[in-house]
Amino acid sequence: MTKIISLLLAITILFFSSASKLFGQNYPDRSINLIIPMAPGDGVDVSGRLMAEEFGKLLKVSIIPLNKPGATGTVGTDAVVKSKKDGYTILFTNSASIIYTKILHSENVPYDSFKDLTPLGLATVSPVLVVVQSDAPYKNFKELVEYAKKNPGKVRCGTPGVGSVSDFNVEIIKSLTGAEITIVPFKGASPAVTALLGGHVEAIATAIGPLITHMRAGKMKGIVTSNKFPEFSDVPTLKQLGYQQDLLGVWFAYFAPAGVPSQISRTLVSAIEKVVNDQSISSKLAQLGMIQEFEPPEKLLTRMQEEYKMVEEIAKKSGMVK
Repeated sequence: MTKIISLLLAITILFFSSASKLFGQNYPDRSINLIIPMAPGDGVDVSGRLMAEEFGKLLKVSIIPLNKPGATGTVGTDAVVKSKKDGYTILFTNSASIIYTKILHSENVPYDSFKDLTPLGLATVSPVLVVVQSDAPYKNFKELVEYAKKNPGKVRCGTPGVGSVSDFNVEIIKSLTGAEITIVPFKGASPAVTALLGGHVEAIATAIGPLITHMRAGKMKGIVTSNKFPEFSDVPTLKQLGYQQDLLGVWFAYFAPAGVPSQISRTLVSAIEKVVNDQSISSKLAQLGMIQEFEPPEKLLTRMQEEYKMVEEIAKKSGMVK
């Protein structure tokens, strides 16, 4: 009897192993839903849709972008976490839904980014800049810091919202320099830009996209950036200025539900790398302030772990969370 049970068990294992291999070899044989947990027109949406067509050509199936916005990316991300682990529903999202929302609003996030998702690769980085008006009395980052120290509380820095990446970047600057800078959160980047142009704040920190037109027109100038951007290569990073830490950029990456078969994951990663390195796509996104920068799953996971630790420490130190 024991031999019969052992034989049946071996046959069962062999069957499922063979089925798994066959499943992976046939993948994909139908369209793939690409969940974008932000509203249409958002940077994640623009980047994801621009890559989707080429992504589909490589896999020889349609990649269908589907917007599922809500709760700073939580709604769409959770939908992917709960989807079938068959590779036909994947996620393209930003660092907010993966890192920041979990730290700031853990009670509203039902998933664990590190346990419930399979990283497939980093695709896009949007630099975050601190900019001032071109005719501001401080011409560079050093002068702004010196002014803020001599005039505590008089430098107001606008951000796109409470708990945004930009909020954390201002906290990083305050911690590294000792300058007293007042954070003024707005409801989006556009109101922050308007406030700077109107002289209601002395600086703003936000992703480069909404700033490009004004910087090209000479109305604003960048004084520090999270990531080097070719068009404005003269804007330095904090490390270039001698500090030990850089500002945080906004990144976009692909994920699958945890537990997706490894063969399927490898197929997706290979296609994602080729799409991200496509120069025609890179040149289009560069015009919008986005840099194509592929990182494989293991490097993306390391980035997530390091950023989570850093952001959590800042949030606790600044009083954003207890």
